[in-house]
Amino acid sequence: MSEQITNNLALVEKIYKLQNSISTKQQCQLIEDIVSEGNSGEELLLDLLIDRRIINKLKVDYLDGFLFKVLNRTGFDSIKKKLDSYFKNGIIELNTSLTIDYQALQNLLAYQKFQEADRLTQVQLCQLAGIGEKKQRDWLYFTDIALLPSEDLYVIDLLWRIYSGGKFGFSIQRQIWLANNCNWEKLWHKIGWKNEGISYRYPDEFIWNTNAPYGHLPLFNQLRGVQVLHALFQHIIWSQSV
Repeated sequence: MSEQITNNLALVEKIYKLQNSISTKQQCQLIEDIVSEGNSGEELLLDLLIDRRIINKLKVDYLDGFLFKVLNRTGFDSIKKKLDSYFKNGIIELNTSLTIDYQALQNLLAYQKFQEADRLTQVQLCQLAGIGEKKQRDWLYFTDIALLPSEDLYVIDLLWRIYSGGKFGFSIQRQIWLANNCNWEKLWHKIGWKNEGISYRYPDEFIWNTNAPYGHLPLFNQLRGVQVLHALFQHIIWSQSV
């Protein structure tokens, strides 16, 4: 058997393994191994992404986010052109029934522009609560949280989760909070909003990439107290299936 055929079989085997039940850490390592094979490896990853998102229309998963992120940094023009052709709006299809258009947020998150995405998220949450149009404030009260439509809140969270590989999102923050017996100080330290009891200063002391701790983004101003975030963590969306 020629070396080329052996290499191709090894790549196909890795692609097969990638789709099975392995940890996100193992997925990332496998993807990097496949990418290291050059154009042929990236072609297989792109084919996999097309198969999952367009042909079979599987429920979007962290694997899709990993694939999209890696392929976006490609040095091969042919891969980039195909990626842009098939996924010019990203990998998450946005429902037209949503209250507002989240394509701009998807674009920012798809290209890992987390600081800009964080600012836009706050603006859009205010819009959902009917605050943005009145311009009386640009933050939420805890009483505003109940006004946030479940489907919209789910999509915002989904965008953050998928494009960060499961590191960021309100639901991720909520899981960490619950895992620490709803202790706010433990949450702040776990997600990197405080250090030794001192709140980090915005924006320079926060980490705007996926090297940040789990749950680090998006931000909420805990200096206003915990009522808003507590209300968010109690929102009905987390007990629903949208």
